[in-house]
Amino acid sequence: MSSAASPTVLTIPSGVPFLDALAEELLRQHGSDPLALTRVTVLLPTRRAVRGLREAFLRIGGGRVRLLPVMRPIGDVEEDELLVSELGVAEDEISVAPEVASLARQSLLARLILGRADGPDDPVRALRLAHELGQLLDQVHTERVSFKGLAELVPKEYAAHWQVTLDFLTVVTDNWPKILEEQGLLDPADRRNRLIDALAHRWEQAPPKGPVVAAGSTGSIPATAGLLKTISRLPKGAVVLPGLDTALDDRSWAALDPGHPQFGMKQLLERMGVGRDEVKIWPVSAGTSSPSVERVAILNAALRPAETTDEWPDLIAGAARGLEGLALVEAANPVEEAGAIALMMRKTLETEGETAALVTPDRALARRVATELERWDVDVDDSAGAPLMRTPPAVFLRLVANMIADDVAPVPLLAALKHPFAAGGMAPAEFRRDVRALERAVLRGPRTAPGFEGLLIASDAEHAPAGLRARVQNLARITGPLAALMSEQKVKVGDLVRAHVQCSEALSAEDGAPGGERLWSGEDGEAAADFIRDVLEHTGPLPPIPPREYPALLDTLMSSRVVRPRYGRHPRLYIWGPLEARLQSASVVILGGLNEGTWPPEPPNDPWLSRPMRKQFGLPSPERRIGLSAHDFAQAACAPRVVLCRSEKVDGSPTVPARWLLRLKAFVGDQAVSAMDETALWCGWHQQLDAAPKVAPVSPPRPAPPVAARPRRFSVTGVQTWRCDPYAIYARKILGLEPLLPLDADPGAADRGTFIHTALEMFVREQGSRLADDAFEQLTEFGRQAFGDAMARPTVWAFWWPRFLQVAHWFLEIEEVRRAEFLPAAVEVEGRLELPGPAGPFLLTAKADRIDRDTDGALEIIDYKTGAPPSPERIKLGYAPQLPLEAVIAAAGGFEGVSSTVVRGFSYWRLSGGEPAGKIKPYGGAEAAELAAAAREGLENLVAAFDRPETPYLHRPRPEFSGYGEYDHLARVKEWL
Repeated sequence: MSSAASPTVLTIPSGVPFLDALAEELLRQHGSDPLALTRVTVLLPTRRAVRGLREAFLRIGGGRVRLLPVMRPIGDVEEDELLVSELGVAEDEISVAPEVASLARQSLLARLILGRADGPDDPVRALRLAHELGQLLDQVHTERVSFKGLAELVPKEYAAHWQVTLDFLTVVTDNWPKILEEQGLLDPADRRNRLIDALAHRWEQAPPKGPVVAAGSTGSIPATAGLLKTISRLPKGAVVLPGLDTALDDRSWAALDPGHPQFGMKQLLERMGVGRDEVKIWPVSAGTSSPSVERVAILNAALRPAETTDEWPDLIAGAARGLEGLALVEAANPVEEAGAIALMMRKTLETEGETAALVTPDRALARRVATELERWDVDVDDSAGAPLMRTPPAVFLRLVANMIADDVAPVPLLAALKHPFAAGGMAPAEFRRDVRALERAVLRGPRTAPGFEGLLIASDAEHAPAGLRARVQNLARITGPLAALMSEQKVKVGDLVRAHVQCSEALSAEDGAPGGERLWSGEDGEAAADFIRDVLEHTGPLPPIPPREYPALLDTLMSSRVVRPRYGRHPRLYIWGPLEARLQSASVVILGGLNEGTWPPEPPNDPWLSRPMRKQFGLPSPERRIGLSAHDFAQAACAPRVVLCRSEKVDGSPTVPARWLLRLKAFVGDQAVSAMDETALWCGWHQQLDAAPKVAPVSPPRPAPPVAARPRRFSVTGVQTWRCDPYAIYARKILGLEPLLPLDADPGAADRGTFIHTALEMFVREQGSRLADDAFEQLTEFGRQAFGDAMARPTVWAFWWPRFLQVAHWFLEIEEVRRAEFLPAAVEVEGRLELPGPAGPFLLTAKADRIDRDTDGALEIIDYKTGAPPSPERIKLGYAPQLPLEAVIAAAGGFEGVSSTVVRGFSYWRLSGGEPAGKIKPYGGAEAAELAAAAREGLENLVAAFDRPETPYLHRPRPEFSGYGEYDHLARVKEWL
């Protein structure tokens, strides 16, 4: 291909299917001899590119079997050992120490951090810092700089915290090299550099006999750039660059900045010592689809350096032709964007042989698109991979760890037991049934005692279903070893992992199927098993940890793991990340997530070095990643059919279009942008997918059950519900539907009221006509008894108990004054009154908090309220009839043990414990008598109305007096006309 002295560097223009053009020319040069291709070595940047080149040879050869070149990736760290051993270089000729495993390095660095006086004592934080230090080590080795220059980076005028940072970095400058030397290991990036350098040196000394082609690499790694330089000067070597802009004028070429698509190409040529004018065009045959020259020109012009955009007016000619096949979709939000993209990909399948690819760095968008495609039974994967911690086996492992670490609290317990993997050694359907029974009987409402002991106590309750205790005991047995470790002060990570795996496998076992077979099967299960193996093998250096921190430690170690599918699921649809999309081609290319901060990504903040320090140290600026992203964008946007997609809002916040999209819009003008805008088309179709053809709202429910099925007994509070929301009475009393209590509920206002009512009841029963001298101490003691075990809850002792003490002081002050005129006649006393009705007798019941008798024998009914008492308007209109009806019962002699029937009035005592601690709202005299008479008349009318079979149980006929209803969803309120 060339002499050893002159470099051979070529480029495949943007828009040309890179791998197809590469394969076609290699076949043209070497295809005449069936064995010739086997002597060719092709180096590609990624593993996916290697697979893509194999597929390109198949396409071009019509599927005919042939011997292929040796194809190897050079940009993937995991492939470095293959690069050496499979290119015919003997291991004894390139002696390089093995690399330290990633997890082992993180653990060793975390141990060093924990051993420092200025370091954290939290293992989880130490592991996170260790991960950041590992990234710094890789950057330093990749860019071939030395840590020796760190000491000169912080002059006195820099902030003091940078001095502290540099002192902390002695972990990697002083301690870490000694550990590597002792163990005979190398950092991965250092080992990769040494291997590549050794290979380059080997080929310089003894060039391979067969042709060597390095294709598609941008040389962003200096060691790779050095290898490319060597290959370009081999007698049979050639470097093929992707999308070098050979037409860019010299002024623009000189002005390139790190954010420009061609900056990486320029930097690579400089490292290789090759002028741009020396780069030739790779031969492209007529059979390979050619790029739209106008499209390439438009993109190159739109993205040219800011210093030369003054030439835009001279470059705009022919823009219309270059925009053919280029479309724009600006969706309202990511959901709409994903739906529109899925429709485009689905439509591609209607044309035989066409392919479509979504290219995006936004993994959330990729998952949404894959989910949208499932509605048509189209299974497509994200080749950039999925986070391990989101795969089903890893999610189950994390849920089990959280369940045990949280003392089997209701929410984490149900989250683990309702996971599809959970079976507990039973048939899954039977296990799910038992879990639902446990939830209804035990876990709804305020939490019982922690741990399985509390669950066993609760499962012995009368309302618990038969056999529930045995099921809880089985769960306790399965989780016992891991739960026992959680009670220790500190435990080795390996011991926790082994107990965790044992517990998870036992919990995932089915009747007749071991848990290991279910948990570790498939690609996701194998990845989870590999992770567990690595944790057991490499976390030995970590000191014992508090076991309650184990779930957070597990998440930290798992967070950097990615699971990539071995094979694509759909043969014609793809989802690629920008790295995976390099050199790939498709009939339709959709560039998604084109917003600033997503594509291009935000330049990362270096936790260790400021920008000036990075520059002085020799590390590249964070903006270099933007240039690489720009090159990926420019390459993909030159495909024949391209759709540029973005969301105008993400999480409710407005977004900024990607800088390349803004540049393109500014260059071609508003009229051209409007012509390429297909937002209304695709987003409109997506909206129609789930739009109901005809909205048929429902009418409010009007159930009218037979009179015989209607209740004939109500408490005074039930009457209040009957007046405000008859539908709630229908649902609860006639249909028998009780609302479920929330999981792990905090004791609400009702529980607080119960505690205070109980304490006051016990106190009033014990007191005589005069208060005792130690009345406050007695009331406080009764309060402790009433609150009972609830005092262990932080919200109770920190918030409610101080308020109760305030109430106690206020209550005793009021009692001291009232005892001169009133004495308690009854507390928490039951009452009843039978009223006639058209369908038969109707029974009214009540339980009065307290009834006092004055010196004349007249009664006053008292109701304690820890919340706000009802307004006078609600009482007057009959929507709060509780105390007026209790007055009616008292006047009829319906309260047990209360002989007098003369009712002086009634009052609400608000016991808030705030400012003021209490307040009395009395109703007496004629006003009380009038309210009681109106309440009785209203109740009799209500009974008579509902004794008619045509009277419906309406849902909240007066919503202003009923507020939120527990049965609103059952009444389908949001679907009403």
